[in-house]
Amino acid sequence: MNRRSFMFSIGALAGLLASLLHAQAGADPQQWNDCVDKAIAYLRKQQNEDGSWGKSDQEKLGATGLILTGLLQSGKVGSDDPMVDKGLKYIESLINPREKHIAGKDPRVQLKNYVTCINVLALVSAKRESYKAVIADAAQFLRQLQWDEGEGKGKEDDFYGGAGYDSKSRPDLSNTQFFLDALTAAGIPKDDPAFQKAATFVSRCQNLKGEYNDRKWADKINDGSFIYSAAGGGQTKTQEQPNADGGLPGYGSMTYAGIKSLIYCGVSKDDPRIKKAFEWIQKNYTLDANPGMPQPRKQWGLYYYYHTMAKCLDTLGLDKVKDANGKEHDWRADLTTALRKRQREDGSWRNDNPHWMEGDPLIVTGYALMALSYCKAK
Repeated sequence: MNRRSFMFSIGALAGLLASLLHAQAGADPQQWNDCVDKAIAYLRKQQNEDGSWGKSDQEKLGATGLILTGLLQSGKVGSDDPMVDKGLKYIESLINPREKHIAGKDPRVQLKNYVTCINVLALVSAKRESYKAVIADAAQFLRQLQWDEGEGKGKEDDFYGGAGYDSKSRPDLSNTQFFLDALTAAGIPKDDPAFQKAATFVSRCQNLKGEYNDRKWADKINDGSFIYSAAGGGQTKTQEQPNADGGLPGYGSMTYAGIKSLIYCGVSKDDPRIKKAFEWIQKNYTLDANPGMPQPRKQWGLYYYYHTMAKCLDTLGLDKVKDANGKEHDWRADLTTALRKRQREDGSWRNDNPHWMEGDPLIVTGYALMALSYCKAK
């Protein structure tokens, strides 16, 4: 072999190795497929005759959109799959032509935001032209639920820009992140006032004193983490009362939600708010618990945390996360392994700690599928 051929071979080998290394980013394909296939098989057996999942009306409203979104985003089934088509027909039955939401004929007021947001995600994921008008109407309905001047709240008010369970409920970051997920999925442009107003609320949920957050508790911890709500003087779920100095510790699911929400609102990834929050993420990287929670609450909202983490890191365009010790983690592989380890024999998931409805295997399996949809090998 002459020198030129030798060098060409070395270059080709280097390129192949680089390709192989790149291909290894993400979950092990067999592990991912096995995990998702088992979940789909479980859901086929659990579907009701009317296309929904769940026993009570409230469970059906909470679980069906989550499950359909996870199924469709996994790429394993399309909207023409009989199970999915049947589920979509149930969602269609929830379209309220008078009020324009997707939460049923006469739903509890407190369900209108969350259920409509989830069902928008499901209908967008179905990629059916016939849903475009419904999605647009739902996005318009959701914008009316946002706390702003229409509810007598000016920009200085800590309710301003947030979304709650409805137009009367105190806003929180959990509802606001779903609100922004739905508007983003519906194709609402980033210069829409709803995003600009939401950025104000989301920024005020961060433990970071500065230009975007002047709340009195913001500098007590100042670590970049996010809390549950800036409204009403601030609230966290890590504990029942603020610290003695008024500090409100943040936690994982809300910190990932905060980062993702700011990006959806058009905030740059280089913005100090994003950078400081990501530093917190690096220091608290784990798949064993909802980080930031004290020991008795470590498992609270674990699967909600998983799906929010996955969507956030995917939105950031990251394949790896470097932890506080400088170790790089392929988060997609880590998350798939964590979910595979927790998957039950029948293909479902269930949190042994039932807080925030995570004792319900249908809701949790929906969250798990949504998380896994971002974990495919790259």
